Amino acid sequence: MALTQKLLLRTSQALVMTPQLMQAIKLLQLSNLDLSTYVEAELERNPLLERTSEGEEGGRADAEEAGGAAGEEGSDGASSGEAQSGDWLGEELEVSRSTIEDRLDTSLENVFPDEAAEPVARAAGAEPAAYSEWASVGAGGRDDSDYNLEAFVSAETNLTGHLADQLHLAIADPAQRMIGQYLIDMVDETGYIAGDLAEVADKLGPPLAEVEAVLEILQTFDPSGVCARNLAECLAIQLKERDRYDPAMQALIAHLDLLAKRELSALKKLCGIDDADLADMIAEVRALNPKPGLAFGSTVVQPIVPDVFVRPRPDGSWAVELNSDTLPKVLVDQTYFAEVSKTAQRPADKTYLNECLQNATWLIRALDQRAKTILKVATEIVRQQDGFFAHGVQHLKPLNLKTVADAIGMHESTVSRVTANKYMATNRGIFELKYFFTSAISSADGGEAHSAEAVRHRIRQMIDAEAAADVLSDDTIVEKLRGAGIDIARRTVAKYREAMKIPSSVQRRREKQAAPAPVN
Repeated sequence: MALTQKLLLRTSQALVMTPQLMQAIKLLQLSNLDLSTYVEAELERNPLLERTSEGEEGGRADAEEAGGAAGEEGSDGASSGEAQSGDWLGEELEVSRSTIEDRLDTSLENVFPDEAAEPVARAAGAEPAAYSEWASVGAGGRDDSDYNLEAFVSAETNLTGHLADQLHLAIADPAQRMIGQYLIDMVDETGYIAGDLAEVADKLGPPLAEVEAVLEILQTFDPSGVCARNLAECLAIQLKERDRYDPAMQALIAHLDLLAKRELSALKKLCGIDDADLADMIAEVRALNPKPGLAFGSTVVQPIVPDVFVRPRPDGSWAVELNSDTLPKVLVDQTYFAEVSKTAQRPADKTYLNECLQNATWLIRALDQRAKTILKVATEIVRQQDGFFAHGVQHLKPLNLKTVADAIGMHESTVSRVTANKYMATNRGIFELKYFFTSAISSADGGEAHSAEAVRHRIRQMIDAEAAADVLSDDTIVEKLRGAGIDIARRTVAKYREAMKIPSSVQRRREKQAAPAPVN
């Protein structure tokens, strides 16, 4: 067997991930907010990209026409104005110092002791030296260029600042004030102190009793119940301020777990009260605020901006259109590229300009392809889930990515990226595109499968309609669903119920029996 070297030529196919392809894939899965951030970064990086808006060119043309018309009117108006005011405007005003002093019957130094020369200059028709300074000042003596309404808007008060302002008034000792500020910094957004006081004492140096004493002062601050270490302490602080923390209420707060389980008989024995008193105490506890710090929440909640609009047509079909407000509007500045490329002499400059032009062109193509893909996927989803848009969630059909991908001729991964972080505004609300993809639950009679979301909706409807004397157990729900043609297991019903945060039948029975009867 001889070992030799040979040159062989083979052909093969492989998918090469070019930077442009990676960019297009990345843009598909971005939300509208992330896409705006990405495009803004590209606008700063690439000088050949230009931000544009709808109607910008038309606005410029209208402005030019209006400017031309105004110029013609201005010229005519000026000529007529000159003709009308030519009687006195062309005359020279000659006013001497002696004439002014004769009219005032005194010297100018007596009238204007500090600025005697300035009135003379004004009277003689000369422009004051500081005219350019006050001529640009708007009405009221302020400079319009530096006038900003946002400077007068008060800053939002957060919980930490609100507590710190009270700390300076409540505690005068510097050491205790430092401890109080440290504890305030440990308060989370809900108003609770997240940490161990023993660790605070070890880190700062004072005894634990002093730290606890400072904490007691902080717990008297507004809002009521702030700086508590747990829910029981938070409720106890609020009850003490209302002078309702008696021994019976103290026993109730100490056994909140029994109250959550609706074990009212055990609570009556522990508190030593009857049913009426227990109902009043529970009503008082429910009136308290378990998270007092949320009143000073500084987290900005971003509203959901839909990417697609779905509107009904007169003929019964559905119109699907993109939200143009979420689409970035950028163009390639070909004029600037032509001007700069003429002056570029070095090869490095020419290479840089060509790369910028190529990246800008690919970005615009990727944005256009992204918009078309979103519209194509959304249109197919609307076609598949026509029953949902017409009749509601109970008519939602099982749907997976492969069904949509095969219908529009794309890969499943592409559909998955398109439906991520995208929202659709419909006549029934705003839904994420992934909401319409649900698993299938087989039918009991061998018919068409049911959507898991539709089954969850039916379970919630059955539980909401149950009476206090006839609370449905999971087994009963299974029997009713099978009677309606839905083959489902008991553990699946329990999983759906827990996902919707619905308590068990035992807890629901206790809540319904303890609830007061409606007043007719």
